[in-house]
Amino acid sequence: MSANTALLVIDVQNFFFHETRPIYIGEEVVSKIKALISKARVSDVPVIYIQHLVGDKLGVQIDGTLLGAIHQAIAPTENDLVICKTTPDSFLGTNLDEVLKQKGIKKLIVTGFQTEFCVDTTCRRAFSLGYQVVLVGDAHSTFDNLVLSAEQIRQQLAYIYSYHPDWFAEVVPSENILDAM
Repeated sequence: MSANTALLVIDVQNFFFHETRPIYIGEEVVSKIKALISKARVSDVPVIYIQHLVGDKLGVQIDGTLLGAIHQAIAPTENDLVICKTTPDSFLGTNLDEVLKQKGIKKLIVTGFQTEFCVDTTCRRAFSLGYQVVLVGDAHSTFDNLVLSAEQIRQQLAYIYSYHPDWFAEVVPSENILDAM
């Protein structure tokens, strides 16, 4: 893995694991992200956490609460960077682009929640800003909605990205990323 690469961990926060409506295959995804974080740290690939700071759609305020905390299985260390955001775009209103440029980052490996909102928006914005984007195909998730299952949403995003391979992001399984780091 090149020295100009960073791992983004988007919104892997406790509110996605609420007992009444947990995110689709959440613990499996967290396990894959944990392996990626471990490998990134030993490979000197910066790990950047993105943390959402706005109340969720249930009307529960999450800022500063246990629900808003990053999942304990992948908690940041003092060497990791945590950037807080208030929109689905990890770049909008944050210093993410500035930090990446200061570190000489040109390639982003993207993981996290929610597939069709913050993950997709961040991938597209990163692409538009000139970054090479790799979405880890088995390290992001979402919820079922009224039209599609969570798995269909994940597959749809992978299809969209693969349909235009020079746009947005390359979708790669975590095993391949781990082998390349």
